[in-house]
Amino acid sequence: MHGPLSILDLAIVGRGETAADAFSNSVALARRAESRGYERVWYAEHHNMASIASSATSVLIAHVAAHTATIRLGAGGVMLPNHSPLTIAEQFGTLATLHPGRIDLGLGRAPGSDQNTMRAMRRDAHSSDRFPEDVLELQGYLRGESRIPGVDAVPGAGTNVPLYILGSSLFGARLAAQLGLPYAFASHFAPGALLDAMALYRREFRPSEQLAEPYAIAGVNVIAADTDDDAQAQWETVRRWRIARFVTPGRDLSDDEADALLRSPQGQQIAQMMHYSAVGTPEKVKAYLDEFAALAGVDELITAHSSPTIDERLHSVDLLADVNEPVTV
Repeated sequence: MHGPLSILDLAIVGRGETAADAFSNSVALARRAESRGYERVWYAEHHNMASIASSATSVLIAHVAAHTATIRLGAGGVMLPNHSPLTIAEQFGTLATLHPGRIDLGLGRAPGSDQNTMRAMRRDAHSSDRFPEDVLELQGYLRGESRIPGVDAVPGAGTNVPLYILGSSLFGARLAAQLGLPYAFASHFAPGALLDAMALYRREFRPSEQLAEPYAIAGVNVIAADTDDDAQAQWETVRRWRIARFVTPGRDLSDDEADALLRSPQGQQIAQMMHYSAVGTPEKVKAYLDEFAALAGVDELITAHSSPTIDERLHSVDLLADVNEPVTV
């Protein structure tokens, strides 16, 4: 049996919905996850994407934290090259001060955006090269051991917000191992290097002040429904929406157009991004997740419930909790 179950909430703005709807849905999802024993809910930083509302990640975490009581909440993740380490230390130090013992900080080095958006954010094209140093600088602020003389994170210093390295390649696995940090792999949309990255992480892990043993998390898409037919119908809708989002942003496609694109080489490549997906009845989803966790050798699964509507997503969260053994909270 796999270990704790968590949730990655993409703060989806569904068709006909607004960002305000997405935030209301995120609160509902976190409250349901809290009541059903999930370990944590994470939100990812994306920019200039009409269907994802979690661009101001720390602000969304604050909102959800104010409407929940016990569940851990965090970034999965903050794209650190978009920010100064001091700013993120202050933001997450504020969150940890307001909600002690509940805040996680996952860090990635991707832009979370396209080239034009990077320019609009005033991001330095070489900022990703400084990612390892920036992680250490951020860690120093949160520990109250600043690496910059005379500069402290207020609030933030001494909060010791736990850091996680996020990635979809061997780079993040190696860095997490070298720094002795937990590692989360984005296999819910970038499956290719999962097994190699997990093997490297465990092989090269060095104990640290935060973590004595390797701790690995992997992402997986989930659609649990009462029947296989219902789950598959939801899955087809999600696949069609995703192909439209990537290939024809801003334009709705008919089902026939979307299916034709999915059959194209480009569509097959996008479909492959969702390779690790558990779709079906609760029993089938549980069996898939058990097998996936064993294959990847992970300590925790973070599930992205991607059903088209919030009611379907909440039902998927419930069904998975029903068949899962009690998890540690």
